[in-house]
Formats: sequence, structure tokens, C-alpha cells
Amino acid sequence: MNLVKEIEREIENLPEDLVLEALDFIRFLKYKTYIKNIPETMLLSENSLAKEWLTPEEDEVWKDL
Repeated sequence: MNLVKEIEREIENLPEDLVLEALDFIRFLKYKTYIKNIPETMLLSENSLAKEWLTPEEDEVWKDL
């Protein structure tokens, strides 16, 4: 049986609050996959670079874009 169809059948039988939880989990899995594809150096430098990027001066420079 097609796994997507099986998942759909299972979800159809869940109460609404558990459907929302399942949706949240699916989105988590998609995000986790997305994060795996980002180079580690990019993630590690984000915090450091944010100190430079998140300033009023930077906002002023980029405000017209």
C-alpha cells in the first residue's frame, strides 16, 4: 500500500486536536530536513553576524529595498 495513502487514512480517523499535532510534527520534519541541508558554517556564523546585521545603521542602509 502507498504510504501516503496509509497516512491519509490514519489522519482521517484522528480527533481534530491530534490532527493539528500531526500537522505540527510534519512541519517539524520538513524543517529538520531543511536544516540538514544548510552548511554548518552558515548556522554557526549566524549568531555572530547577527550582531552586525541587526543594527539601526543596517536597517537604514537597507530600508529602500
